Amino acid sequence: MKLHSLKPNEGSRRARKRVGRGQGSGYGHTAARGEGGLKQRSGGKVALGFEGGQTPLYRRLPKRGFKNINRKEYAIVNVETLNRFEEGTTVTPALLKETGVIKQELSGVKILGEGNLEKKLTVQAAKFSKSAEEAITNAGGSVEVI
Repeated sequence: MKLHSLKPNEGSRRARKRVGRGQGSGYGHTAARGEGGLKQRSGGKVALGFEGGQTPLYRRLPKRGFKNINRKEYAIVNVETLNRFEEGTTVTPALLKETGVIKQELSGVKILGEGNLEKKLTVQAAKFSKSAEEAITNAGGSVEVI
């Protein structure tokens, strides 16, 4: 096989449609754009959200409440999940991500108090619930806010 003998598969390549080149071409007159209107014009595109003059959905729906653009979302880990680590380990967000406990750190890690902890651990996280803090200290570990 040589480079000059290579050919594309049958039907995989197609000649481009040459519109507006006279009636005989089959794509003359309106150049396959239809009979007038916005989409026949050069640069004519329907605006995002335009519904043909009908009041668009984003204006029909009621606007309520408040969306805080500065909201922080935390990756949540329960205390019982921390039992998988060895006694005396320092549990950091990086370690949690590495072991697959959390997928992303987001704005930080928050430890919640669901379940009970049987091991003495040093836990570093952005936030702790009161019950989580109690559970960790009761097990002999320590809590570090980072």
